[in-house]
Amino acid sequence: MTRETGADLRGRIVAPSAELDDGVVTMAGQRIAAVQPMSRWRAGHPGEQVPEFAGTLIPGLVDIHNHGGFGHRFDTADPDEARGAAAYHRGQGSTTMLASIVTAAPDDMVAQTAALAELAADGTVAGIHAEGPFLSQARCGAQDPRYLLDPDTALIERLLTAANGSLRVMTLAPERTGFDSAAKLLVDNGVVVSLGHSDAHYERFREALAPDGFGTLVTHLANGMPPLHHRAPGPVAAALVAAADRRAVVELIADGVHLESGFVALAFATAPERVALITDAMQAAGLPDGDYRLGPQDVRVREGVARIANGSIAGGTSTLLDCLRRAVGECGVPLADAVRAATATPAAAVGLAEVGDLVPGRFADILVLDEKLGLRRILRQGQWLT
Repeated sequence: MTRETGADLRGRIVAPSAELDDGVVTMAGQRIAAVQPMSRWRAGHPGEQVPEFAGTLIPGLVDIHNHGGFGHRFDTADPDEARGAAAYHRGQGSTTMLASIVTAAPDDMVAQTAALAELAADGTVAGIHAEGPFLSQARCGAQDPRYLLDPDTALIERLLTAANGSLRVMTLAPERTGFDSAAKLLVDNGVVVSLGHSDAHYERFREALAPDGFGTLVTHLANGMPPLHHRAPGPVAAALVAAADRRAVVELIADGVHLESGFVALAFATAPERVALITDAMQAAGLPDGDYRLGPQDVRVREGVARIANGSIAGGTSTLLDCLRRAVGECGVPLADAVRAATATPAAAVGLAEVGDLVPGRFADILVLDEKLGLRRILRQGQWLT
């Protein structure tokens, strides 16, 4: 549910474009009209009641890799099921998200894409991310190996048709035969090519990244890849070098399970403006331990960690705000860098121009946080979520 907001919101502003100890965001309908220091607002509004200080204000979070939550899944042909997943994460501060599907039988992936296209059309989600099926057998993780394929342009055409313009990202392994033609087809249709679930050596992964290749995003850096080694640097090193050169954005799952805090700190230290925090959340996010599903696979969650039968981690159970807090509190990432990584960087990486920052003209998507980064209130497109 939503209700109308007032025109001015005051607090400590931490956003990619502005950091103010005491500032005011002024809204006009769904959009931001102005962001200014409190002193300037006061000078321009003589005699008016001063807005109450609400807390720390950051942009609404942007999760570009999310499979579901609170018992609901995005890898479904039921639009209402997917709406439940979106509603859960929206209520946890992710005011914008992509709906991610995983490797499955081609007909199932096409049907899921068609269902999610309905949610993209009405603004429930900002688009679709297809994680597979053109991924490495050796680094499949929780992707079902029965359905992994070499890149197939005919299947991509089917997914593009089903998506009706809402397919924003596809993850591919660059070493698979047919990668180049598939990646070109995706880019020609406005889809971001993300490299991931890859066993490629350093040179091949580097060549597949911009500007020489088509890849501009890296799916959950270090997960679904060989470990970084000084004599076999592999995809992790290639991705970090590209991020430092501003040629790619790297996703990080900073949930305390997928990555150790030191690795998160390393990635931020290497390229703080090219890190996108993600959840990789699945059906169990927000729920107790138990048995769940991810795509065609059974998943068991124990002590908050989701795994398939062979022990591979099967997505996350945290929210994006959880990941932001961990990046700051456990990994030592400056708050401004963590906020950028959960807002402006992922939004830009997938071509979302109306969200991700507190600047005039953008949607009025704002989180009000307390001193410990706890969630107080959520504003989405100028309306409070209740």
